[in-house]
This record gives sequence, C-alpha cells and structure tokens, in this order.
Amino acid sequence: MADSCNPKPPKTPCGASRQPCGTGAPKKADRGPCAGAAPKPSCGASADPCGSKAAARPAGEAPECPLTHFSRMIPNCLEYATAAKAAGKPVVGILCEYTPREIIMAAGAVPVCLCGGSAATIASAERDLPANLCPLIKSTYGYHIEKTNPFLEMADLMVAETTCDGKKKMYELMARSRPMYVLELTQKPDDDGAFAHWLGELVKLKAELERRFGVQITDACLRKAIATMNRERSLRRRLAELMKADSPPLTGRELLDLKSSISGICADLAAYEKALAVLPGRTPAGGPEPRVRVLMTGVPTVHGAERVLEIIETCGGLVVVQENCTGVRPILEDVDEAAADPLRAIAEKYFHLPCSVMTPNDRRLDSIRDLARAYRAECIIELVWQACLTYDVESYRVRRLAEEELNVPYLRIETDYSPSDSARIAVRVEALFETVRAASPG
Repeated sequence: MADSCNPKPPKTPCGASRQPCGTGAPKKADRGPCAGAAPKPSCGASADPCGSKAAARPAGEAPECPLTHFSRMIPNCLEYATAAKAAGKPVVGILCEYTPREIIMAAGAVPVCLCGGSAATIASAERDLPANLCPLIKSTYGYHIEKTNPFLEMADLMVAETTCDGKKKMYELMARSRPMYVLELTQKPDDDGAFAHWLGELVKLKAELERRFGVQITDACLRKAIATMNRERSLRRRLAELMKADSPPLTGRELLDLKSSISGICADLAAYEKALAVLPGRTPAGGPEPRVRVLMTGVPTVHGAERVLEIIETCGGLVVVQENCTGVRPILEDVDEAAADPLRAIAEKYFHLPCSVMTPNDRRLDSIRDLARAYRAECIIELVWQACLTYDVESYRVRRLAEEELNVPYLRIETDYSPSDSARIAVRVEALFETVRAASPG
C-alpha cells in the first residue's frame, strides 16, 4: 500500500495478482500500558488500558496516516507479541472467529490469529494432507511443518474449534507436537440445549486457561476485555459504514487492511480513531467511471489471500461490504457490558455468528439481505475456497436470495491460493459488471 492517505490508482491490470504475502499474523507492539509489565499474566487493574485518547505525539512530528500504520501490520504485530512474551504474557494462537478473544485476554494472554494465507507453504503441507483440501487449512499446516511463522512458534497454546472436518483432522496432526485445546461448536443452533452446550464449552475453556497459565479469570477481568473488544468492534464498524457513501473514501481492499491479527493494541485503536477523523474527507479512489458496488461473501480473505478481491476492484468493482469472517460478520454485534454474567454474555455474542457449518444457517441469509440493502449492493460475488464444502453447498441458497429476492446478479468463484486462474476469474467478473451496467438506468 502506498505510504500516504492519498488514494492511488491500481498498479496492476485487471486480472493481475499482486505478490502473495508471507506469514499470516498480528500487529504492532506498544510497550505502553497495553503490553503490561508484570512477569506473571494478569488482567491488570485499569478498565481502559489504552485510554480514550491517542498518546501525545512529539511537537513538530506529523501524525502518521492510519493506512500507513496498518500497512505494517505484520511487523507491528511481531513487535507487540515479542514484547508481550518477554514481559511474561502467554501467546495463544487462534484460528476461527468463534474463539472468544475476551476470555484469552482476561487470562492475561495475547490472542493471535494464525490462519495461513500464503501459497508458498502448501507444498510442504501436502506431504501429510490431501491435495484436494481447502488452501487455508493447507497453508496453516504448512507453516506448522516449516516452522516459518514466528507467531505460531512463540505460541504457548493453540485454541482450535470444530468447524469444518478438514480443520478438525488437521488439528489432530498439529497436536502431536503443539499444545492444543479444541472448542466443540454446536452445529444446530436452533436446537434446545445448543446454547447451553456452547456456554459449557466456554466454561471449560476458561478453566483450562486458568489451569495452564496459573491465573484466575475474574468477572472484572472479563469485563475489562469485553470493553476493549467492544471498543475495537465499534471503531471497525464505523469504518465499514464509510462504504455506504455514494463515493466511499476507501476501496474494499484498503478497508480490509484496516484490521490486525492481534486485537486491542493501543496503537491500533488510536489509528482507527485517526482513520475515522481523516478518511471521511478523503478523495475517493478510482477513475471517472462509477464503480459497480459489490457485496462479497463466502470464505474469509485472510492476510495474503486477497487476490480475488483485488481482481474485482481492478476490473471496475468496489467491494462496499464483505459478509465473511474477515469482514463485518464478527463485528456486527457487541458483548453486553452490563450483563450480570459476563461469560454468558460472551457466549451469546459468539453463538450468533452465522458460519456455513451451522444447519440450518438462516442467520447468514438474513445478514446478507440486510447488508445488501444497507450498502446498496448492485451484485453479489461469493468466494469459495477449493474443497470448502459447506460454503460451496450453501452458495445455492445465496444465489437464490440474490437473484430471486434482491434482484441483483450473482457470481460464485471457486479457487485456491494459486494465481493460475486469475485471468479466467477477471473475464467472469468483467462479464458480471457488464450485466450490472446494462441493467442500470441511464
């Protein structure tokens, strides 16, 4: 990304892919009050360790553009995690939005998202895993085999989850040499007893973190973590809502970069605040032609796997909202800070996530319907990673919603991390946009 708040036109032609990333990981280390100095993990005493305002900047020093700050997300996260580890804080790897960061933070630990987004590690993974498997699973496992993700290597624990079958079996292999705890998700959310089961899983996770790290997770610690995460979710929601404008100040690709693999970092929260202050007056990116407003849904576009989104926007689209786990899905709902039982409140928020592993998954359709209308999407593009059967089958329902109820064109794209099909995808996207433009009045 350009080191400036001024938008730059795309440097790659439609269909061309940027160089894939390296490791998928976290954000900047602020050695201030967020990092904590106690050698033994503790949730601390301050209800708002970052404060409500950004730290003072030396006189005469120009404020950093928030886009520049988040363009350094990986080194920022590595600095933060390294400092936290040196201060005695455990590092806990997570691989799904169902894993509540609040409980990990309340244990005095640092939750780090470790989903792999690089094609470079897949060959190593295929020594143990089948080739016909989701690239996110293979990339993540490839980092495990190669030991090339520093965040994974410093992790004191992995908290996994029973979402898709491929991930579950991959976790078994990782657990042979890494400490692993697996959350069991209920996959029939409307059944009696489903929520009670999920709450019980979080009670057991809390107990495991207390046992493993020798801490007590009090209600006060949980409330402090809830406040931090709610603040972050609120700031990110407000940034996402900038895309509702007729001429948004960001591209979808830029908005995707405005997040971190480690939540609650003070420098990040300050950068979100700064972005909300400066971006509304920013000149929209793009050429003179109006861009096609796209709702993108489906699998997560993790760090390093943004190729399809980039193709969409270099072909004349503007991804105004992403209904997926790297977009707005995990930030649409907060945890009730006033609830009498904070752990139960956390369970309720995460229980509502509409992942495609749930059956039936009507909540996801409701969310797509609401978002398409709020962001005035002109078409829906669904991204499905190769061998992701749950999203692949559920795409039937999404197509019907788009074409029969919302009356917008729909395109399903199935791919993996290889750029070999970029030109073909670009042709299909361009054809979709021609259909949208042909149907537009005037």
